[in-house]
Amino acid sequence: MLKRRLLQRMIEEIEKGFKLDDKVKNAIMSVDRELFVPSVFKHLAYQLDALPLSDNQWISSPLTVAKMTQYLEMDGVDSVLEIGCGSGYQAAVLSKMCRRVFTIERINDLLREAKNRFSQLEIQNVFTRFDDGQLGWRDYAPFERILFSATAQKIPDIIFEQLTEGGILVAPVQEGSMQILTRFYKINGKITSEAIEQCLFVPVIDGRQS
Repeated sequence: MLKRRLLQRMIEEIEKGFKLDDKVKNAIMSVDRELFVPSVFKHLAYQLDALPLSDNQWISSPLTVAKMTQYLEMDGVDSVLEIGCGSGYQAAVLSKMCRRVFTIERINDLLREAKNRFSQLEIQNVFTRFDDGQLGWRDYAPFERILFSATAQKIPDIIFEQLTEGGILVAPVQEGSMQILTRFYKINGKITSEAIEQCLFVPVIDGRQS
């Protein structure tokens, strides 16, 4: 009951600045963020703070995860590709809203920890890959939704190729000195985009880190 009250309070804090759809709210309520943060930060797990992980990575603020999830427009979606698994928290939230989540992480230690969390929570519809996320996951493409959990200078063409017709891609994109959360649409084979808001994410990095 205490965990549920803490999660409910977290939702209330999120909604002070961002109104959540019921399905997004339920997904966030069903994932205990405390399990995804380093033990030294457990006391901050239900606050709206991004928290540091190993290898100079971060677990996003619950507000950011809520926004990214809602901007994906998940109603009726079957499969999502996430680029940048990190702690696994975003993928766990998405797993409550669709049949399959495919998530790629370039840092092997982070991925190993995320997989352990998925196993502990008995989340069986998240599929992981150790690779450079900028290559996507062609074996399971196309995806109805694609999410970048790191800032890209430019979305690679190979990723847009793996987005299904009518699909949506949400990503932080570097624009000069600013990062802009951007939503892309694929309609009749063409990509259009809309800028949503400023944001702050770690950058996309080439290659893999064993």
